[in-house]
Amino acid sequence: MPLAREWTMAADNVICLMRGEGATWAAIGQRLGLSRNTVIERGRRLRASAPPRPVVVAEVDAVSDDPARGPLRAGHPLTWGLLSDEPFPELGS
Repeated sequence: MPLAREWTMAADNVICLMRGEGATWAAIGQRLGLSRNTVIERGRRLRASAPPRPVVVAEVDAVSDDPARGPLRAGHPLTWGLLSDEPFPELGS
């Protein structure tokens, strides 16, 4: 059975600092001379996390009024708005 690794404060700081800057687990492991999985496990115990990814907002496509146009993509604002924002239409008035 392998011996337990003695973690130093310097190694812990490297893990937290590099992960906070967005480095991959493999890059951190390479810097410390350890395997990727060893660094991942220690990083989880330290709760070292990568910075949040930026949210990418898709642009709204121009929609043609042509009845022969192709279908709109799933979740398109036009169709989603028809399903969720408007009340049920009154028929036959």
